[in-house]
Amino acid sequence: MSKGSINVAVENIFPLIKKFLYSDHEIFLRELISNATDATLKLKHLTNIGEAKVEYGNPQIEVKIDKDKKQLHIIDQGIGMTQEEVEKYINEIAFSGAEEFLEKYKDKNADDAGIIGHFGLGFYSAFMVAKQVEIITKSYKDEPAVHWTCDGSPEYTLKKSKKIKRGTEIILHIADDSTEFLKESRIKELLVKYNKFMPIPIKFGTKTETLPKPEGAKEEDKAPTKEVDNIINNPSPAWTKQPADLEEKDYKSFYRELYPMQFEEPLFNIHLNVDYPFNLTGILYFPKMTNDMSIQKDKIQLYQNQVFVTDNVEGIVPEFLTMLRGVIDSPDIPLNVSRSYLQADGAVKKISSYITRKVADKLKSLFNNDREDFEAKWNDIKIVIEYGMLTEDKFFEKAQDFALYPTVDQKHFTLEELKEKIKDTQTDKDDNLVVLYASNKEAQHAYIEAAKEKGYEVLLLDSPIISHLLQKLESSNEKMSFVRVDSDHADNLIKKEDEAISKLSEEEKESLQTFLTEIIPSEKFSVQLEAMDSKANPFIITEPEFMRRMKEMQQTGGGMFGMGKMPEMYNLVVNTNHELVSEILHTKTQKKKERLVNQALDLAKLSKNLLKGEEMTAFIKRSYEMIK
Repeated sequence: MSKGSINVAVENIFPLIKKFLYSDHEIFLRELISNATDATLKLKHLTNIGEAKVEYGNPQIEVKIDKDKKQLHIIDQGIGMTQEEVEKYINEIAFSGAEEFLEKYKDKNADDAGIIGHFGLGFYSAFMVAKQVEIITKSYKDEPAVHWTCDGSPEYTLKKSKKIKRGTEIILHIADDSTEFLKESRIKELLVKYNKFMPIPIKFGTKTETLPKPEGAKEEDKAPTKEVDNIINNPSPAWTKQPADLEEKDYKSFYRELYPMQFEEPLFNIHLNVDYPFNLTGILYFPKMTNDMSIQKDKIQLYQNQVFVTDNVEGIVPEFLTMLRGVIDSPDIPLNVSRSYLQADGAVKKISSYITRKVADKLKSLFNNDREDFEAKWNDIKIVIEYGMLTEDKFFEKAQDFALYPTVDQKHFTLEELKEKIKDTQTDKDDNLVVLYASNKEAQHAYIEAAKEKGYEVLLLDSPIISHLLQKLESSNEKMSFVRVDSDHADNLIKKEDEAISKLSEEEKESLQTFLTEIIPSEKFSVQLEAMDSKANPFIITEPEFMRRMKEMQQTGGGMFGMGKMPEMYNLVVNTNHELVSEILHTKTQKKKERLVNQALDLAKLSKNLLKGEEMTAFIKRSYEMIK
């Protein structure tokens, strides 16, 4: 037996490990199982190239709890270590055995072995939860097994062991402040969280399996059972396979495996598979979306060689795609670094660009192959596409081929199709193309109908970021503007010619303006007299496009400073050519004039969905009195 001190630069390294190495102590299990997986995959590679003259077999990793002894065991049947290797890899902290292995076998495709080797100090994370750690290991080489023990100080003991079978057993003597890791439920939770898709089967206890009834058994006879290993992981998840080897049912089955509590099927998937200039595999799913962007994120799981790392992929995946679900697996993404570092990392930028391009290509393919189905799914996917167009210039360019602009009548156009469709009817006198839209089909119904009566197409654009996107679309398309149907009266939405001639004289208009200003609250409405078609409504409430859009942009992060805090302001457009307006002007009785104005104003409010509470009650009462 030998004794010694672990070769570290700081004597009190273990307290530092326990306190600072990782923010979350639970990842010790991920680290140890990653090491066990490395050891097994190394053996597989060495047997494949003929360097290890042993039978690889069907190895597995086993995790066991001994509650009586307060121990947690992690056992593998991998490459094992000699005494010399224990001295080198365990007693010299920060020397990565995995990295040295890759370097040694770099000319023999060792990268294909899937060695993890990126988790820093790895093994030493055990001391975050253990007061003592033992390693009992037997190398695949014909050398005696060894038993290493350390109590959390730099002092260790190393002696020969009677272990006969190849592989390594790690025994953690769980510390008093970490007894949660002696609970089966807690260990199972961590195994499922971090190791659900590890490439080597992981055994955690046993389970009872029901066998088929023997032929001739009676209905009341119980089916036979047997105890089998409880394998908690799927070593060959869908993303590790070639797309040609998978069917649609396989993708849906894997989705349910990832999200067992998600009952809705995904709309479609995107299989990622690239090995140059970086390695990346994965499957992304488009779920049914809502307009609430805040509840969609953190559903994509990041893995590194099938080891779960995080479900916060910001900085790796473009922000608009964080609303998707699925898995990304890459050994080329640096771990345990800041988000700002990730965003500046060259490999990560390439990965992000690749994912964006693959998503755009998939969407274009779906659009081209089955446009009817794509249109049917548009409402469920539009928030991702619109957000991508707003935040990623390259995606914005590609999206011109498949981004849709639906009308209130459920027709769908691409932007180029829409331009061609409306150019003859919706080009104003200054040769500007005016695209009309509504954000709420019910609330803006009267305005929509007024626009449609003039032969205009009205889009239905109702996502929470539409104001931002319209700004970008306008800046990218000269002589084109988007105008909401309630931003002005129908005659003014698309100005074709000079204003109509008013039936009122200048003196009459001045008198009417004065009277209306006295009755109508100026803090909420700005009264404007305009000559319109006599069949148009007498009072119309509008919201100027620029002010309203800037306010909406401020409320969703952007736009002009302070606009989001401004009170609601509306224009009250009075049609001077309507007979009711003439009646108001020429009625002699003050009380009747006021009643007509209030009634017309309330009707305008009603069409704008602004009539509520006391005002609605007063309107109903007044209406009944007028029809008596």
